[in-house]
Amino acid sequence: MRIGELAERTGTSVRSLRYYEQRGLLRSERSSGNQREYDEVAVERVHLIRSLLAAGLSTETIDDVLPCVSEPAIQTPRLTRTLLEERARIDADIARLEGMRRLLDDVIAQAPPVV
Repeated sequence: MRIGELAERTGTSVRSLRYYEQRGLLRSERSSGNQREYDEVAVERVHLIRSLLAAGLSTETIDDVLPCVSEPAIQTPRLTRTLLEERARIDADIARLEGMRRLLDDVIAQAPPVV
């Protein structure tokens, strides 16, 4: 599929897809007309990249993580440490968000009914 279709299927901008490719996170083949062509696996890979970015991981860390998704045996102790730190950061974010949700629940419980 071409870059426009991949963008549409993943809800990602063409610019972001080009950036992912530039960073080595995504790969394409080139057609005879020098247009990018992606296989079906690219759809899931883009979803994974976007999820990892949304979780706050850097593109550098994502570049380290992606190969381990398909081949966990290649994970290094350094990457394991990085991932443990990232998980701790995400846990702290979740705790902070849960606190905010409790606060909002309290305010909503005291609010007049919505009509």
